[in-house]
Amino acid sequence: VFGESNSQIGAKTKAALAAGLIVIACIGEKEQEREDGKTMEVCIEQLTAFKNNIGDDWSNVVIAYEPVWAIGTGKVATPDIAQETHANIRAWLSANVSPDVAASVRIIYGGSVNGKNCVELSRQGDIDGFLVGGASLKPEFVDIINCQRT
Repeated sequence: VFGESNSQIGAKTKAALAAGLIVIACIGEKEQEREDGKTMEVCIEQLTAFKNNIGDDWSNVVIAYEPVWAIGTGKVATPDIAQETHANIRAWLSANVSPDVAASVRIIYGGSVNGKNCVELSRQGDIDGFLVGGASLKPEFVDIINCQRT
């Protein structure tokens, strides 16, 4: 999105972790990639760059699935689409990093979460939370924070 390659982002992640930071590793596809059925192909390329720079210790990494087509557009993946992608990410982690990492890493959703869609999204088994953008500046943010209490 900003002209950086996956390998550049992976290297920045390695540097951030070495500096003691917690990293939110954002991955996601553009609208045309989704329409072409390439969501997981794109996400796997991005995850591989992270894996190549993180290694086996993902304890300070959170993955955010943030489809580019949903950022700030008001479009949001349906709960089924978001769950399917999160489950595929977790399966990839299990097969390519370790089952322990797949079970413990938080995978959050970040595509236009708001007070109207947060409850249904939070009910999905592989969605561990949200990366909230513009809605964090609105009163409905309280609804997002409290949605799992519903």
